[in-house]
Amino acid sequence: MDLLLWGVFPYVSVALLLAGLVWRARYDAFGWTTHSSQLHESRLLRIGSPLFHFGMAFVVAGHVVGLLIPMSWTDAVGLDDHAYHLMAVSTGAVAGVAAAAGIGVLVWRRLRTPAVRKARVRGDRLMYAVLLGALALGLTATVLNSTGQTDGYNYREGVSVWFRGLFALSPDYRLMAAAPLAFRLHVLFGFTLFALIPYSRLVHMFSAPLKYLFRPFVVYRRRDPRLTSNRPDRRGWERVS
Repeated sequence: MDLLLWGVFPYVSVALLLAGLVWRARYDAFGWTTHSSQLHESRLLRIGSPLFHFGMAFVVAGHVVGLLIPMSWTDAVGLDDHAYHLMAVSTGAVAGVAAAAGIGVLVWRRLRTPAVRKARVRGDRLMYAVLLGALALGLTATVLNSTGQTDGYNYREGVSVWFRGLFALSPDYRLMAAAPLAFRLHVLFGFTLFALIPYSRLVHMFSAPLKYLFRPFVVYRRRDPRLTSNRPDRRGWERVS
């Protein structure tokens, strides 16, 4: 079971992510959107959306630093483990709370506004449940680890080493099997979310308006009053004989 969960499932999740992105791009390009519901309700959206997006941006940045940068690198620049842990817990907790509060506002908005609720797409409920679960478990792991309830477990010597091993196609699944339960559940929910991204509205995170940078300018010209002063008013369309 440990081999399947920590040595096989991550690759299955990434395969579903890549295959789903290719499928959406080829067969559902017009559905590659956030399915915005701003026209139905904007007050709560202006609160929840920035909280969620900025919080998630810092959460992802924190995961990149914590999982991909080895301890030897931070030790080499003079950042000891205590200082790193203090910085990671303080910034990670704030970012996680902001992201969780933002998605909570967005879910509440969807539940209380009938028009927004009707605008949901298939799979939204599962996506929201997995996303909220991943955030809640991440915050739980952070709190338990910072309060010493995980027997001094250092995820940089366990989870991080296992995660970097995935890129080398040689993950040591025993490291994840020895991690506290909150960390293992957080990782499972995280990879499940990766697999769901292409099949939900979260696919828009892989969009970038690059064509906008190279589109031709829209030229606006003021109407010359000398050419229109003597022209009789006409309808916007004329009868075709």
